[in-house]
Amino acid sequence: KMLPKQRQNLFFSATMPQDIQDLADHMLIDPVRVEVTPQATTVEKIDQSVFHVLKKDKRALLEHMLSDKAMRRVLVFTRTKHGANKLVRQLDQSNIQAEAIHGNKSQTARERALLNFRTGKTRVLVATDIAARGIDVDAISHVINYDTPAQAEDYIHRIGRTGRAESTGEAITFVARDEEGYLRDIERHTGKRLLAKEYADFDMGVPQRDHADSHDRTRGRSEAVRSSRDANSGRRKGSGSGRARGARNVGSGGSGRSGNGGNGRAGNGSSGGGRTRSGRNSRSSSGYTGGARAKRKR
Repeated sequence: KMLPKQRQNLFFSATMPQDIQDLADHMLIDPVRVEVTPQATTVEKIDQSVFHVLKKDKRALLEHMLSDKAMRRVLVFTRTKHGANKLVRQLDQSNIQAEAIHGNKSQTARERALLNFRTGKTRVLVATDIAARGIDVDAISHVINYDTPAQAEDYIHRIGRTGRAESTGEAITFVARDEEGYLRDIERHTGKRLLAKEYADFDMGVPQRDHADSHDRTRGRSEAVRSSRDANSGRRKGSGSGRARGARNVGSGGSGRSGNGGNGRAGNGSSGGGRTRSGRNSRSSSGYTGGARAKRKR
């Protein structure tokens, strides 16, 4: 209400999601949009890579990477505030100086964390997406997506914290099995296939070679157990069907002794033919037995 009706409005944003664009189109009259780079563009001088890792091994992999002194100033992104606090505590236990910045931190705490990160007192800053919007720190050597971002736009914004002012940077993304879909969305959105890397000498609790052998042995044992179960099932089925066939054969034999004789008496069987004709004329054992019984009954 304090603003005049006839005025000029200028909106600035590091990113322009579609919902914000819709809001601007609704509020403004024939707005002009100025972009430095398209929204889906990633800086070419940033080396982007992914590491496919089990979720439980992410922290160990991060600590292993941070043992490289070339990672001078590292910005780590987590999905949640709780995740950021937890990761900072775990890094502190491993004697890695780290601080968290997110919406639950006071303004004083956020400013102190940024100052420590900017001056080099803190080597690792752990942030969430919302809090990172205000991070403007030069010479960030590495951005690590500890949690793969669910939105491709967030990925672009995250890695844009490095590679600034004509400098180079490196963006690394940890991808767990349940985050593979997010990675495909990012690659589709950016039009770039991210290079998958691995640490051949990295021990995630089990050496890589032994881990693969253990997996093969486990798979072999599973297949052996499955084969044994199938064999036992086959024996049970075979034994059961054999008994069933035996029972039918016994029943058939009984039918030959009596049933077919009964058929002879009823005249339904081809060997019986008639009630007494089968007993007197037929040479088959069933007809003879039936005929003999018919005679005894008479």
